[in-house]
Parts: sequence; C-alpha cells; structure tokens
Amino acid sequence: MKKVLWFDLETTGTNPDIHGIIQFAGLAEIDGLVAESFEIRMQPHNGAVIEDEALEVSGTSREDLATFTPHEEAFRQIDAFLSRHVSRYDRDDKFYPAGYNVRFDMDFLGRMFRRYDQYGLGSFINWRSIDPQPLLNLMEYMGVVSLPNHRLQTVCDHFGIKLDNAHDALADITATRALMHRLLEHVSINPFTDQR
Repeated sequence: MKKVLWFDLETTGTNPDIHGIIQFAGLAEIDGLVAESFEIRMQPHNGAVIEDEALEVSGTSREDLATFTPHEEAFRQIDAFLSRHVSRYDRDDKFYPAGYNVRFDMDFLGRMFRRYDQYGLGSFINWRSIDPQPLLNLMEYMGVVSLPNHRLQTVCDHFGIKLDNAHDALADITATRALMHRLLEHVSINPFTDQR
C-alpha cells in the first residue's frame, strides 16, 4: 500500500531552531484515498520565539495562543494520528511526506518529535518527499507555465484550485493535494531513449 502524509504547519517564525509550531493539519492518504484528516492548534513549545509578523500571517493573536492545546498534549495527539496509519516499528510501513515546500515543515515537525521521542519523525516517514514545487520549476523551465511567483495562492488560482483561507494549515494542505493531482496530469515519465 502506498501511504502519503500530506501535512502543513503554521509556525511562529521561519527558523525551526528558535520558532515553534502553532497549527498542524494532516491528511493520511492510503492507496490514493484520504483515510483520515486531522488538525490541531497548539501552543508553541516553551522558549519558542514568537514573531508578531508570523502570527499576523496566520491570523492568530497571542490571546488565541493561550487557548490552544498545550504543546506536549498536541504532540501526543499528532503521534497517535500517525500511529493509526503507520507502524513505527516496521521499516517498510512509512508515509511519503508531502506538502508545499514540505522540507520547511519537515524541519519543524522533526524538531518537535525529537523533543519527545528519541527515534524522531523517521518512525513514521521515509524522507522521500512529494512536493509540487519542483514540478512547477520544471514546468516553468519548459515553458508550460509562467507565473509571477510560486506562492501557493498564486499557483492554485492559476490551476483553478480552490483556496479560500490561505495560511490555514488544513486549507493549505487540502489545496496542495489537489494541486499535485492537477500537476501530475501534465507529467509523463518515460525511460530515456538516448543512451549517450
């Protein structure tokens, strides 16, 4: 079975060394179908730097943060969500991590897991990321598309993907999954015929 973890985060800044996660949204896809959708808003970990500009982007206030799930409890819920679909002890049963600029999110989520789990995020993912951005770069290089930027909203608008609430993690990852499927309609993978 092919398993894909489509996920997106909202954070208190852009540096995973000092900033924290405030929202996680994930879609557990198994053999092309979403088996479960999960979302949680969380307080950043103790000591995380909180940038007002980052909160503004996600539409979150400092007062909102105080009402969110405590960080450690949020971790336990995310861990349980992943555990429902992947065996942490089976090296052949792992998610492909997927998202828009997913390496950014993997760095943040990986640090969260290392705070509480010595084995880290690698218990659940295979590190072979799926991301629309490299396909967009290739399509632009080949002259298939020409966009003013590759922000998710811009790309979704171009391809007719609905994204009404950008910078909400669940809205972003749902749109990213739809975008990837749309982009794959333009891609064919053929073996090289030139043997030089």
